[in-house]
Amino acid sequence: MLEYYSNLDETLFMLLHTHSSGKFDSRATPIVLIHGLFGSYENLGVIERSLSEHYHVINVDVRNHGRSGHSDQMSYPLMATDLAQTLDALEIPQAVLLGHSMGGKLAMAFALKYPERVTKLILADIAPVSYPPRHASIFEGLMAVDLNKLTSRAEADKLLTTHINEPVVRQFLLKSLIKDDNAFHWRFNLTALKQNYSALIDGPQTDGQYDGPTLFIKGGESDYIQAEHRPIIAKLFPNAQAKIIQGTGHWLHAEKPAAFTRLVQAFLLS
Repeated sequence: MLEYYSNLDETLFMLLHTHSSGKFDSRATPIVLIHGLFGSYENLGVIERSLSEHYHVINVDVRNHGRSGHSDQMSYPLMATDLAQTLDALEIPQAVLLGHSMGGKLAMAFALKYPERVTKLILADIAPVSYPPRHASIFEGLMAVDLNKLTSRAEADKLLTTHINEPVVRQFLLKSLIKDDNAFHWRFNLTALKQNYSALIDGPQTDGQYDGPTLFIKGGESDYIQAEHRPIIAKLFPNAQAKIIQGTGHWLHAEKPAAFTRLVQAFLLS
């Protein structure tokens, strides 16, 4: 497995941390996995392991997340440039992109900006639209955790409980709580995420179009993709199709990874 670490130039771009696995074949197109808000490449680990049996998979940490560098600046055009420069550094001219939630919006932004570099596009429970704020309680909970006084993960979980009722959400966030040199810190850049949140929930700001094969996968119980989004999807991604995984919410790839992987693999072979 190969790992590449971040190299930050605040005014230009960031080389992202990546984790590569699977079949290394210079003739085959790799699959790039892109996680969502507050996450890291590890969130898509189950999907990576499934796909790596047959494909070369590159799992990335986007800026201000995971092991990639931190920056005050964060927008989809800038993040698309990060990804382009990272793939250039890996000598990858083209790839299949698979992104969940915020990672799906980044995948869209990349495909719209660099359509010749994307052979297929897979978008997990996200549409190319602006969303209302949904993460106020999460930000409040995270800001309530005083890292300078924190003594344990259990204490952090207790503090988060005041603002976040769902245990699964708290456990997801706590995966990014790291202790180094007897001090706790978040792997994600909480300040930058809060400052740039309006840009992260915004839709693509582009007149471009990606006419390559595109698959939207919706969680049956999620409201992130709705019928009213069809016109903008058709405009930006005219060769799009959609599948629904019943009995899942926004975290469809984690709730039913086997069903999710089957849809992805069938699309890749089509």
